[in-house]
Amino acid sequence: MGHSRAEKALNRERILAEAARQIRDGGLESVSVGALMKSVGLTHGGFYGHFESREALLAEALERALLEGEAKAGASGAPASFSAIVRSYLSRTHRDARDSGCAVAALVSDVARAGVASREVMTAHVEAFIGAVAKSLDRDDERAIVAVSAMVGALTLSRVVTDPARSNAILKAVRNYLDKLDADETPAS
Repeated sequence: MGHSRAEKALNRERILAEAARQIRDGGLESVSVGALMKSVGLTHGGFYGHFESREALLAEALERALLEGEAKAGASGAPASFSAIVRSYLSRTHRDARDSGCAVAALVSDVARAGVASREVMTAHVEAFIGAVAKSLDRDDERAIVAVSAMVGALTLSRVVTDPARSNAILKAVRNYLDKLDADETPAS
């Protein structure tokens, strides 16, 4: 007995949603096709009826994870000021929300070692992040690149450091530095 198109689409959606969750929580390498399919109540053999390869799944699930993070960040719908973006991104709440926070910071190292399809997905989202920040900085692309690089780096480092005080200090130092960037000052080199 065959599966209806609607059932197949629903199963594909369940696979993608679970893969995106697993990627956000454990990185790209945490996704095992067998374990993923079992976790959604499907057989390993059925995977290839939905995706041509594991890499294709990873690229789509990465896209989903990145979009979910962006949706959460932009939940208010109002354009954010640079200062608001920085305060929200470099907050303890965001640092502690590894599985639901910015997927760029959570996955940047994994994606750097991934296939081209996943790197292209990440590239599009990094460019969109830079573009959004540039809008809040009078369309200054160079300052936006510096700001995004500093925010992603600081968030990533703050999640790695085991001393809570040092982790907080990393977030605070970069927030303070970026406040100067927002004031259109040239931070000391």
